[in-house]
Amino acid sequence: MTTALDARARIDHDTYAPEATTLKRLIAEAGLSAEDRAAIAARGADLVRDIRARTDPGMMEVFLAEYGLSTDEGIALMCLAEALLRVPDADTIDALIEDKIAPSDWGSHMGHSTSSLVNASTWALMLTGRVLREDQKPGPVGHLRQAIKRLGEPVIRTAVGRAMKEMGRQFVLGETIRSAMDRARNMEKKGYTYSYDMLGEAARTDADATRYHLAYSRAITAIAEACTDRDIRKNPGISVKLSALHPRYEVAQRDEVMAVLMPRLRSLALLAKSARMGLNIDAEESDRLALSLDVIETVLSEPALDGWDGFGVVVQAYGQRAGHVLDYLYELSTRLDRRIMVRLVKGAYWDTEIKRAQVEGIDGFPVYTAKPATDVSYIANARKLLGMTDRIYPQFATHNAHTVAAILHMAGDERETFEFQRLHGMGEALHDLVLTNQGTRCRIYAPVGAHRDLLAYLVRRLLENGANSSFVNQIVDEDVSPEEVARDPFDLLEEALSHSQAAITRAPDLFAPERPNSKGFDLTHQPTLDLIDAARAPFAHHRWQAAPLLAGDAAPNAPRDLTNPADPADSPGSVAEASAADIETALAHAAPWDAPAEDRARVLNRAADLYEENFGEIFALLAREAGKIPLDTVAELREAVDFLRYYGANAPQDPPVGLFTCISPWNFPLAIFTGQIAAALAAGNAVLTKPAEQTPLIAHRAISLLHEAGVPKTALQLLPGAGDVGAALTSDPRIGGVAFTGSTETAQKIRATMAENLAPGAPLIAETGGLNAMIVDSTALPEQAVQAIVESAFQSAGQRCSALRCLYVQEDIATPFTEMLIGAMDALHIGQPWQISTDVGPVIDEEARAGIDAHIQTARAEGRLVYELKTPNAGTFIAPTLIKIGGIADLEREIFGPVLHIATFKSHQLDEVIDAINATGYGLTFGLMTRIDDRVQHVTEAVHAGNIYVNRNQIGAIVGSQPFGGEGLSGTGPKAGGPHYLTRFTARPAPEGAEGQGDWSDEMGAKDLAQALAKTPAGPETRALILPGPTGESNRLSVFAREPLLCMGPGADLAEAQAEAVRALGGRAVVTSGSLMPEALTALHGISGALWWGDAAQGRAYARALAARPGPILPLITGMPDTGHVCHERHVCVDTTAAGGNAALLGGVS
Repeated sequence: MTTALDARARIDHDTYAPEATTLKRLIAEAGLSAEDRAAIAARGADLVRDIRARTDPGMMEVFLAEYGLSTDEGIALMCLAEALLRVPDADTIDALIEDKIAPSDWGSHMGHSTSSLVNASTWALMLTGRVLREDQKPGPVGHLRQAIKRLGEPVIRTAVGRAMKEMGRQFVLGETIRSAMDRARNMEKKGYTYSYDMLGEAARTDADATRYHLAYSRAITAIAEACTDRDIRKNPGISVKLSALHPRYEVAQRDEVMAVLMPRLRSLALLAKSARMGLNIDAEESDRLALSLDVIETVLSEPALDGWDGFGVVVQAYGQRAGHVLDYLYELSTRLDRRIMVRLVKGAYWDTEIKRAQVEGIDGFPVYTAKPATDVSYIANARKLLGMTDRIYPQFATHNAHTVAAILHMAGDERETFEFQRLHGMGEALHDLVLTNQGTRCRIYAPVGAHRDLLAYLVRRLLENGANSSFVNQIVDEDVSPEEVARDPFDLLEEALSHSQAAITRAPDLFAPERPNSKGFDLTHQPTLDLIDAARAPFAHHRWQAAPLLAGDAAPNAPRDLTNPADPADSPGSVAEASAADIETALAHAAPWDAPAEDRARVLNRAADLYEENFGEIFALLAREAGKIPLDTVAELREAVDFLRYYGANAPQDPPVGLFTCISPWNFPLAIFTGQIAAALAAGNAVLTKPAEQTPLIAHRAISLLHEAGVPKTALQLLPGAGDVGAALTSDPRIGGVAFTGSTETAQKIRATMAENLAPGAPLIAETGGLNAMIVDSTALPEQAVQAIVESAFQSAGQRCSALRCLYVQEDIATPFTEMLIGAMDALHIGQPWQISTDVGPVIDEEARAGIDAHIQTARAEGRLVYELKTPNAGTFIAPTLIKIGGIADLEREIFGPVLHIATFKSHQLDEVIDAINATGYGLTFGLMTRIDDRVQHVTEAVHAGNIYVNRNQIGAIVGSQPFGGEGLSGTGPKAGGPHYLTRFTARPAPEGAEGQGDWSDEMGAKDLAQALAKTPAGPETRALILPGPTGESNRLSVFAREPLLCMGPGADLAEAQAEAVRALGGRAVVTSGSLMPEALTALHGISGALWWGDAAQGRAYARALAARPGPILPLITGMPDTGHVCHERHVCVDTTAAGGNAALLGGVS
């Protein structure tokens, strides 16, 4: 047999093993002949018949049959149950009851919009757009709806609340350990023993963790009184979650976990040893498996635990590494001379594992993709455990008759060396039969805790067992034959795998056939972390040199050194900035990329490959020049690669604008930098690019790779420098268009410069800042909301244009919610971005740090500083800070750093909050945390923001899935990474001969113009596009008409032709009836731009007038309009996974 070290290494190595390879091994390990399998299936069918012959099926089975995932009633009742046990205020409870019981007319709003999206983290089991309608058959829901109409909501609120608490009683053994032990006595008399599970979510704060630790300690002390047998197997036990003992139980915080969590677990183990009871470590997500084993080995090695046989580990059979884990535990217990317990379960986080692998871009899954594969794994690993009983006491947790039959068959006559386990309220008939007829041991796993903590536990049970194909569901369905219920999973395997492979998309194929997905890096996977460390190591002290990269000879200015923002002693290199001569050289040599679209696409894809091949150097550069933590360096590289492939795949055939200037920011020095360039190149333009003066090294490396991939130097030139370089590149008449990402103020200056110097219709694509808000109502799951807030406000040190700046929390939950948020902030690590353990790195430079610090000091002086963390001594750091404000109107400008402003609102003030958010004029990102479907609908339609996120964080838009860009003061559109972006980089001239064709004989007055605007008809209905993405997430891009475009001809015929072009794209047009004075455009309200196909001199006057307007940047269009000119794009992303899981995914493949 292998050594523990070998088994441990295999656990890491085989995290994403090919499923077919693992299953082939398992089938061999199971060692069951055709005769064995037939005998097991027959025995299982007999068990099903015996269960059905009994008159007392279990409560959970009956409940699932009546209210499973396939019934609207079950869905609605679950939504109600979860929230009513937790929501504190009557207003919101009433809204929730109305939302779940009353019919909703989603179709009249935004197509099918959010009904199918919004189960969100709630009981979100509205999985296929099922809404409760008047015409459905009577039932509990119909009766409840009629009762609401008859009695009014307060009466219903009380009645439903009582009913939900009674339902909670069915699934929770007791609210306290004492009451649970009292209830357990009847079953103990029948020969059962218990393992108690303390309900609750993972710790979000250290206060949570210490509270859970204390609760476990008290429970062990109480249970000790019932531990009266010398044989530990006959005594009750306890199950503990490691995630409850530390708020940052994750690989990145391994050192802290070993220093803090491990002693907490050791103290519980010592207490359990003294009590002569078993203590089981519950299994969690696969990304924590290796860390769990480190903790387990360290605790189990404690000499003081010698002689105690009660240390238990839960192993999940759905994980591909389950067999390796069993080998490791066996070898470990042999080496330490211990006897341990192992509970084998099917697995409880399957949907989470599937989604995570897709989101992270991993090629493979850590779990099996088909339920029969998990059943086969369970049987094979049960066989393995039955061969390890000299060191391991197996505990087989199952409610499946076939699985029970298989274990009894493989165990032969042996009954003392293992036990079965079941959940309280489930599998009662099956286990009664086995206990009585076979003489096996049986233990009941029983949740203990307040009904309000039932959520995560109960939804897990529902999602595991609520699908029609599950054993628990079928056992009470007499229409399904016993032979079908107990079918051999080995026979089902091939068909199930082919179905699951069709239903579950692997991460590399998420965007197929259009393009391959960018390669992901699992930062919880030790071999991946080792790979990154090895690839970065040569660049830890490397010095790069950046300089202009031109099609001619460069003559740059003298080099200047650059400084690592996290470490003043580290200089990653130097930059020689472009001189005036270099700018002229670049302009003189620039030539559009004259190659077929297919060739351009091939080169851009080659560049994407080169980016990925050079990941180590890129990660090092991003950390040392831009202060990026590993999580952000991975995301940045992936976004850059996605831009190259997406724009390459959609490269237009139309002719290019000509010469484009691309000016990018320091906060995404690779991703946004690459995205602008890739779009312009995909369209065939020549590009002059000016990176931010803080991050020229990354830019220089990226351009070098693009040249290496085959982009001609005449088509792509790099001009590093400060604002003077940018000014030169936006004021030369040879420039055909500008793509800019940065501040609103700078964008407005560029617009004015372009109006003076460039062709009047030269496009400006500007993506600017935002005052981004999030609303959290009292139905939101606090743990989920706090996690999303911490990520949105503090990841990347708050230096994202999408970052959360203003948080609105409903007053009814504000105090405990703020405490949890502060606790989560406390758990953040501020430090060197190179380290995997760092959560918050530096801000970009001293100028940025000083500006943010001044804002914090003002808040401190005014008594509004709620909380701040400690700041490292060296480097330009700002610690995460929380500041109290009255509302978003108190924010005069965007604070571009890790500073979150918090305000509260009363339940009836929701619309006032939305109005205040819209009144800022910005509209980039917005977040909403709620369980009320109608509220999602209402808020997402009312908020004016380009990217809206529901029940998730509001950062990290994915190319092609979540096109990114704002409206109003936040940008011009079209959205980057979306279907309408590339058109803006192409030439769309006015119809041939239009210039000089028309003229106005009359002038149109301001009054006539205002009347014409007022009479403009509404635009056509919103068009919606569902975009690809991972499971458990809905990505919907809506396109709807902007405010009207002025069609100014000149002349009635041209003006009407312009209007027809606007309307054909789904826009609104106002046709002028005479010539307009340019100054009219400066003061006019209610327009989104103007078309002019006349002479350039008049066009320049109009361009100047539009540039002089305060507020949003409006275009002068001297050619044909595109979709982005006439329509707003709004994207809504909804996390459609329930707090306990993804119902649609589970229902589809189980």
